[in-house]
Amino acid sequence: MNIQIKRIYDPIAQTDGKRVLVDRLWPRGIKKEAAQLDLWAKQVTPSNALRKWYHQDPQQHWEEFQQRYLLELEQVKPEVERLRQLALQGTITLLTAAKNQTHNHVIVLKDVLQNSGKF
Repeated sequence: MNIQIKRIYDPIAQTDGKRVLVDRLWPRGIKKEAAQLDLWAKQVTPSNALRKWYHQDPQQHWEEFQQRYLLELEQVKPEVERLRQLALQGTITLLTAAKNQTHNHVIVLKDVLQNSGKF
């Protein structure tokens, strides 16, 4: 299973495989045609309430954010499984507009996908 993470603003590469946007909001400055997405998986993104809470203090909230997000992912298991199955078929690239590449929801999602959907 090959799952990559990239910012939506990074150049498109042949090695991206299936391109999946995993942000609830459409990224600023990107035209839908130019994004060349295979899927926009809004269902597997943090709720607006969780996202807003986390961004109040990302460093302080990171640990608890991960736990809360895992609980939200449990509520959308079919969508998580759909992404997992896509990853089993070939390379997928999870795309996000998040600037922080070490502490964001995509890190948590990738871990869940690679661990057979275990929450």
